[in-house]
Amino acid sequence: MGARLGRRAEAGDLAEVHEINVTPFIDVMLVLLIIFMVAAPLATVDLGVDLPASTVEPRPRPDKPVFLTVKPDLSVAVGEEIVARGALASTLDAASKGNKDERIFVRADKAVSYGDLMEVMNLLRDAGYLKVALVGLDGRS
Repeated sequence: MGARLGRRAEAGDLAEVHEINVTPFIDVMLVLLIIFMVAAPLATVDLGVDLPASTVEPRPRPDKPVFLTVKPDLSVAVGEEIVARGALASTLDAASKGNKDERIFVRADKAVSYGDLMEVMNLLRDAGYLKVALVGLDGRS
């Protein structure tokens, strides 16, 4: 309970004041404001990348796409046929009929490490196939 001491109370009783002291409330709010101002930039992970917008319609999948699969044991298959890494270029040439501009769809097992996948991607680049699409499962189902 608050009491006003600035003026004289009648009959010796102190009158009750029905006002809220807002100074501690303002102090707490300012402290919370400073905490949130400091914590908000730390909570977001943002890289300054200006990505271009794309208005291109999705391209239809070819009738007979060329799939390159990297299995968990790091063996490589073109379509259903397992091939040696040294014979990958000639097998891809046969599968794509020598068309180096054909898109190669690369599938890799979850157990395949990033470095092993990059080795296969380097083999594709060395063979002259620069159009590569990575295949994954659609997570919306």
